[in-house]
Amino acid sequence: MNILVVEDERNLADAICHILNDAGYHAEACYDGRSGLTSAESGLYDAVVLDVMLPKMDGFEVVHELRRKGNSVPVLLLTARTSLTDKVEGLDAGADDYMTKPFEAPELLARLRALTRRQGDVVIDELSFADLTLDLTTHDLKCGEKEVHLSGKEFEVLRMLMSSTSRIVSKQDLLTRVWGTDGDASENSVEAYVSFLRKKINHLGSRVQITTLRMLGYRLEVFENLGA
Repeated sequence: MNILVVEDERNLADAICHILNDAGYHAEACYDGRSGLTSAESGLYDAVVLDVMLPKMDGFEVVHELRRKGNSVPVLLLTARTSLTDKVEGLDAGADDYMTKPFEAPELLARLRALTRRQGDVVIDELSFADLTLDLTTHDLKCGEKEVHLSGKEFEVLRMLMSSTSRIVSKQDLLTRVWGTDGDASENSVEAYVSFLRKKINHLGSRVQITTLRMLGYRLEVFENLGA
């Protein structure tokens, strides 16, 4: 299970990630609200631990924007604020739970377990864009009556693109999220898997194409079929 930690105090963020990784989760950190929002929108995370007092965009704004866009990822707000008004504001913004600092590791883990159990009632098992549907359980990509099975990396790359159709996804973002920061992969790996996906999408006869924006990255676009 992938957990996103958004906390501007780097030592605390790293400590939370360490706790979560030791508990069997895969945790990654962002250190400001705007990058946290972008990462949370990627569709790669099963829950978000979100500090309220963040640079660039505070936690209330982040969770409000996620919910405005229909993103239901579970959010645990983490803050030093203890007043009832602040808790109510956070929950009204769309957060699922609220925990104050300082906290103990067992409480953090228990609250995350509760959040992800709740999310089990509203699991999203597919993503769609134009005539493509990606099954998040089987890793099958469908277009009409046709379907192909995607490899693990192909699936993760396309999942990011289909979860981020409102923005351009950079090669570096794909490299970090799909291959991780400790891997030996390079941007050539990203290009290779985008090429594999293009061939499979073309085989399905889809109107969707993965467009390259030079020096920026990739995004999905819809084109009319030639000869249609």
